Amino acid sequence: MGALNRQIAPCCIARRRRVTRVRGFSLIEILVVVAIAAVLAYVLVIAVSGNTARQLDGAVERFQARLAHACDQAQLGGREFGVRLAADGYSFARLDGSTWRVLGGNDELRARRWPPSLRVVLRREGNTLDLQDKVADAPHLVCFSSGELTPFVLDFALGDPPLQRRLIGSADGSLRSENR
Repeated sequence: MGALNRQIAPCCIARRRRVTRVRGFSLIEILVVVAIAAVLAYVLVIAVSGNTARQLDGAVERFQARLAHACDQAQLGGREFGVRLAADGYSFARLDGSTWRVLGGNDELRARRWPPSLRVVLRREGNTLDLQDKVADAPHLVCFSSGELTPFVLDFALGDPPLQRRLIGSADGSLRSENR
């Protein structure tokens, strides 16, 4: 009997080793890892889209505040202020005699750039204006010293799929923004 045990024992030990080497992940372990990855992906998507919304809202609010400031300056100083929009930013100008003089330096109304990948579309009287045209010196929007403003609709879009906001300027000088 002792000789038989010796022959079986090495065979059983080898089989046990083989079984422990082949062991992999259980189904539950794989499902836990997949669930954790899905939750992390969801959190990342929410964080990125929330950041895009904040960036878009900030750009609209800053432009609206600067335009309102320019209109206030026009009324207080008795001189027209204008805004020239471009695909990459905007600048303010003041009417001196018959010429528009672009404001610069450290003034609140110095030229600004839009956030990267922000798209703007300007409409006046139902017509879309070409913001790529850099030849013309006249501003797209004018704050008159009487408190009036060139009526306009300015659409902002950021991200993919785009989040959209709209800024509407009325002839009476009022500005309002809305989500689209």
